[in-house]
Amino acid sequence: MSMTRRTVLQVAAAGALLTGCADGRPSAAGASPDPAASKAPPEHPPASVPPALPPLPPGLPAQIEHGPRNRPQVALTFHGRGEPAIATALLTEAEQAGARLTVLAVGEWLDEYPQLARRILDGGHELGNHTQTHGNICAMGAAAATAEITGCADRLRKLTGSPGRWFRPSQARLATPLVERLARQAGYEHVLAYDVDSLDFTEPGTGAVRANVAKDVGPGSVVSLHFGYAGTIAALPGILDDLKRRGLRAVTTTELLT
Repeated sequence: MSMTRRTVLQVAAAGALLTGCADGRPSAAGASPDPAASKAPPEHPPASVPPALPPLPPGLPAQIEHGPRNRPQVALTFHGRGEPAIATALLTEAEQAGARLTVLAVGEWLDEYPQLARRILDGGHELGNHTQTHGNICAMGAAAATAEITGCADRLRKLTGSPGRWFRPSQARLATPLVERLARQAGYEHVLAYDVDSLDFTEPGTGAVRANVAKDVGPGSVVSLHFGYAGTIAALPGILDDLKRRGLRAVTTTELLT
């Protein structure tokens, strides 16, 4: 990890407008360096057919909290919402380190910045569904929860040709039985939970975000992180360094499980 790349990433994070996907918390605020540049183009990019994903092994639970514990791999999963320039910087940093991420996108975020759907996939990362508006889906009735799931799925399908393989409930680690059933009806065979929580949405600071991951991560872990917080962006180089020292590699969730 070069000092130049690390410094650039930290400076970018500090100056961003952070509209993070907080689990029940307000977003961080700041000044966007170039609002015009970060706005979505007037037309959505054309949908394209993504490559077929490998089949998942049989016997996986309906709600997946972690992968196999006998392989040196982890999944870094990011709740997708926030300033697009910072999201792009984070993706680029991961790519330069040879890491592949799983991004669970909020539909409203894709509506505003549709170009990021292709950017995520073109970088070798995985893209999934984190509801349309990031409301408390587990407290919703069936009709409202269905709209949250299918709304985001429709955005993903329009932008990429696929609704994605993974659904993660908003403002909850695990889905209720109702939300689990509705997700399955919408085409998501499994709900993607996690077993390592960085707690970055509480904004504990860069060092604490890194330490929260380091103390619990291990082979097969699925780590919850967010695009929309400066501490998360600044912590990523250290998180990747910690994984490397432990012989762990960041892969997509599909790669983790197949």
